[in-house]
Amino acid sequence: MTTLSELRAPPDPRVHWDLPAFGAMPTVTVLGEQVVRVLAPNPSPMTLDGTNTYVLGTSGSGTAVLVDPGPDTADHLATVEEVLATRDAEPAAIVVTHHHVDHAEAAATWAARFGCRVVASTPAVAGPGGRVVADGDRLAVGDLDLEVVATPGHTRDHVALRLPDGALLTGDHVLGRGTSVVAYPDGDLTAYLASLRKVLDLGPSRLLPGHGPELDEDPGAVLRYYRDHRAFREQQILTVLAQGPATPRELVAVIYAEVDRQLWSAAEASTRAALAALVEHEQVRVDADDRAHLR
Repeated sequence: MTTLSELRAPPDPRVHWDLPAFGAMPTVTVLGEQVVRVLAPNPSPMTLDGTNTYVLGTSGSGTAVLVDPGPDTADHLATVEEVLATRDAEPAAIVVTHHHVDHAEAAATWAARFGCRVVASTPAVAGPGGRVVADGDRLAVGDLDLEVVATPGHTRDHVALRLPDGALLTGDHVLGRGTSVVAYPDGDLTAYLASLRKVLDLGPSRLLPGHGPELDEDPGAVLRYYRDHRAFREQQILTVLAQGPATPRELVAVIYAEVDRQLWSAAEASTRAALAALVEHEQVRVDADDRAHLR
């Protein structure tokens, strides 16, 4: 019988990349002719270095799109306004990849300040007068043409944005460091894995995540690692359950024993999402006492 210690985690290809150390990302980074990243001052174990707000549009074109404004703080807004001024641009739209507060909090406030509308995949986030978008929709602003790519899984309303050069703004679907949390019940692991396959098939030229540094050395390798990492976590759960039934919390205590306990709540929500997928695939059942059993 296989034990946890015999399972081998898939290698993260980013370990060998020249990425900035945690906490060393600059506040403002020009990532291309049409992309500037502004790092919000909200670092944490869940937001990593902080939320990446993107200012999209060619400098001097007069217009820009802001993606994931993040926290509604005066200093973050001031930095974004400085970037807009240097690029001689005014926001024509604010796009939100998903409803989590570290991405969406400032959307309505900034839209009112700049006199533009919020673009999101649900009316709740887009708000009154906003634009609700779906997979394949396009957002054309000035010389910028963005394609909406539905990527549910991290949350049910999650979308990514594809630039004409093939770069993909991934929100929390793929992160610059570590892996994305798929937290039950809003997170859906089956949908998440389907979204990973979809993004792999798109073959993005680079990944511009909602947290952490840009990933342009080998985007496909990162996406495959994310897929393999989820399979590894499922195998860990099945291996523990082979020893007997367990609650999600008990699974976390075994599987994440070496992980900081501050992250155990997130790990439990992720484990519940994995269990829901295993139940869907008829590999596991969960009883009335919240204990998971192998079928």
